[in-house]
Amino acid sequence: MNQLITVTLNDNQEPIVSGRELHKALEIKTQYTKWLERMSDYGFEENEDYVAISQKRLTAQGNQTEFTDHVLKLDMAKEIAMLQRNDKSKQVRKYFIQVEKDFNSPEKIMARALLMADKKVHKLEAQIEADRPKVLFADAVSASKASILVGDMAKFLKQNGYEIGQNRLFALLREKGYLISRKGASYNMPTQKSMELGLFEIKETAIPHSDGHVTINKTPKITGKGQVYFTKKFLGDGVA
Repeated sequence: MNQLITVTLNDNQEPIVSGRELHKALEIKTQYTKWLERMSDYGFEENEDYVAISQKRLTAQGNQTEFTDHVLKLDMAKEIAMLQRNDKSKQVRKYFIQVEKDFNSPEKIMARALLMADKKVHKLEAQIEADRPKVLFADAVSASKASILVGDMAKFLKQNGYEIGQNRLFALLREKGYLISRKGASYNMPTQKSMELGLFEIKETAIPHSDGHVTINKTPKITGKGQVYFTKKFLGDGVA
C-alpha cells in the first residue's frame, strides 16, 4: 500500500496523523489554522481527538521559526476527509480505511499486545526498583523486634546490594561516631550519641572461670530502631 499520509502510533498504540500533512494531502486552499479551527467545530474535542503541538523549522533565509501542528487520531482524520467533498477526499478516506484494516489485522493486534505487555513489564521493574528502599525499610521494621549483632546487620546489608562485611561495618560505625574508636575496654562499644538515639544496646554475658572468678563480656547489639536507622542510611542515602 502506497503511503499517502504518514500514520504513526501514539503511546497508547493508537494510529495518529499530522493535521498539516492531512491538510496538504487533501489539497485544502484555506489557511491551515483557520481550516483546523473550522473542522474542530464538528464536535471534535481537543486533548481527546487531537492534540496541538509546537514544531520548529528553518526558513529559506536559515532562520528558525515556530509553528503549530496537530496530532489527530485516525477516526478524526477519516471523518475530516469525508467532510471535504473534493476530488482528494475520497482517495484519502479509502487510504485511511485500508490503514485501519491493516491496523486491526490479527498479526498487528498481537504485535501491539506484546509491545504493551513489554512496556508494562519495564514499568513494573522500574517501580520495583524505585520502591526498593521502601521494601528494605519495611523488611528492617519487620526484623526489628529483636536486637541483632553488627555481623548480622552486615549480612542483611550485603544481601540487599550494599557490599560490606562485619569488619568493614565495625570500621564505618567507628568512623561515623556510632562506636567508640579509642583503644581500651570501651573499644567498639556504642558512643553516647548512639545510646541517646537508641541505636544500640549492650548485651552483658557472665563468663565463669575454673578458678571461680567471673568476667563480664560486653557485646554491642543493634536495636530494632537501629536496624531501621542504618537500613535507611546505607541502602537509602548510601552513607552512614
